[in-house]
Amino acid sequence: MNRSRILYRTRQFWRAARSTDTPQDLDLAQRTLSPALWGLFLQMQPNDQQHSLRVLQALLDQNENNASLCQAALLHDIGKARLPLHLWERVLIVLVASFCPECVQRWGQPLAGDPETVPAWRRPFTVAVNHPQWGAEMAEQGGASPLVVNLIRRHQEKTRQAGESVPSSDALEDTLLRKLQAADDNY
Repeated sequence: MNRSRILYRTRQFWRAARSTDTPQDLDLAQRTLSPALWGLFLQMQPNDQQHSLRVLQALLDQNENNASLCQAALLHDIGKARLPLHLWERVLIVLVASFCPECVQRWGQPLAGDPETVPAWRRPFTVAVNHPQWGAEMAEQGGASPLVVNLIRRHQEKTRQAGESVPSSDALEDTLLRKLQAADDNY
């Protein structure tokens, strides 16, 4: 892991440890989301809510106001609410990912059956790998648009680079996805 990534993760850790929502932050989220999607947002752990609010604010600071992008910014980590993690489990994911990223992928693959039955030692990795899909399913059930659902599902996916040949129907989604990922990576 390079030095800038270590600094980023350190800042992220301290933000998570001290996270608190302000009424203004929550008001912005509530105005951005439908009542059903707002209900999903409220299921997130406070540190995930704060992270999502920072991602949204970063996009707004860049004059990004696409409604689907803003909703995806707030809900991209909603899948983590399915199996909430302790702070030490989040730290474990980051540490293992820095030394053995393939281990995170391998240990994160779901076992047959209910994800809640995953052995405790695999739980953080299961959440890390599967929360985009879980989040997409939750958002879809909450009435999110197909674009929002796809942005959530793909938020950890390696994207096509700008200028690569893509079907025109995918170009907007890929552009918004790159913007979401850039904001997510910085906050």
